[in-house]
Amino acid sequence: MNTDFHVAVIGAGNGGKSMAADLAARGYSVTLYNRTPAHIEAIQLRRGISLITEEGREAFGPLKRVTSDIEEALRDARLVMVVVPACGHLPIALGAAPHLRDDHVVVLNPGRTGGALEFAQGLREAGCRAHPTICEAETFLFAARSIGPAEARIFRTKFSVPIAALPTTRTEEAVALIQQVYPQFIPAKSVLYTSLNNMGAIFHPALTLLNAGWIESTRGDFEFYMNGVTPTTARVLEALDRERVTVAAAVGIRAQTALEWLHRAYNATGETLYEAMHANEGYAGIKAPSQMQHRYIFEEVPCSLIPIAELGRQYGVGTATIHVMIQLANTAYGRDYWREGRTLERMGVKGMSVQELHHYVDSGER
Repeated sequence: MNTDFHVAVIGAGNGGKSMAADLAARGYSVTLYNRTPAHIEAIQLRRGISLITEEGREAFGPLKRVTSDIEEALRDARLVMVVVPACGHLPIALGAAPHLRDDHVVVLNPGRTGGALEFAQGLREAGCRAHPTICEAETFLFAARSIGPAEARIFRTKFSVPIAALPTTRTEEAVALIQQVYPQFIPAKSVLYTSLNNMGAIFHPALTLLNAGWIESTRGDFEFYMNGVTPTTARVLEALDRERVTVAAAVGIRAQTALEWLHRAYNATGETLYEAMHANEGYAGIKAPSQMQHRYIFEEVPCSLIPIAELGRQYGVGTATIHVMIQLANTAYGRDYWREGRTLERMGVKGMSVQELHHYVDSGER
């Protein structure tokens, strides 16, 4: 048992329930937080979460505490795993600001694009007096789903997930702590690397929008990656990926291509993105969203595509295909994600030169 190491998991969706159950089943002391009490009522009654592991085994993760009080959730924890859609990062920062401590290590799982930057800016705006370490994971560790009110399933665990702290000088110490529970986390050069290696930006919104008719007519009764990725849709993903990599280069980052990422994360290979995604056993069995009102849009468009496009605009890179996807989402949903999204102002980096941006990320000094 690992009861001396207490972890707070913030969020009780697909990822949060899976992570909380996995940690608790392995003997860690875990508090699960969700802001909506009704969403965790069944977990409170059972005092834990049933889990189907990657190997197909049934396990049970007994939780120390299940709460909708953020102060209570943070009280005993040293490690705070934030597992909510990226559009929830800022509200979590604002709510947690009065209760954070200097020794807290807060991990955004994942940060999407600019998550740590926005979280830190939110803490400043909320007048947070503490200086917690804010970390950003490049992607979520698991391919996982919630399969019931107090049940979760992990389909696949990634071989490695890069993670960085803001500022970079804290990465080594933070990773040493995080690896006590998940050795798959490895240090990244900075949060610029984790943000601009965000594969959710490439895979999720485009596949959802391009498969909208199929999603609505079948209620998602098809395999999202196996059936939804065709040679044609994969070519759109490749165009989005080229723009992301080019924006990263303008920011001084050598980002991985989607093909490189699939090989590192899942050991999946292919000559084209279509081939590599179909070679990824970790995607097998994952169904498409059951409806179009899904985080693949309301999270990924404002918190992944918008900040990439904004960084492109600030540093002189065209992102035509990304703009098309944003406009398609705006039209389909009647929203203005350019206004709602994770802008340069919300990340606290508007007007910074590339050199100033790197200085801020590495040192924490604006």
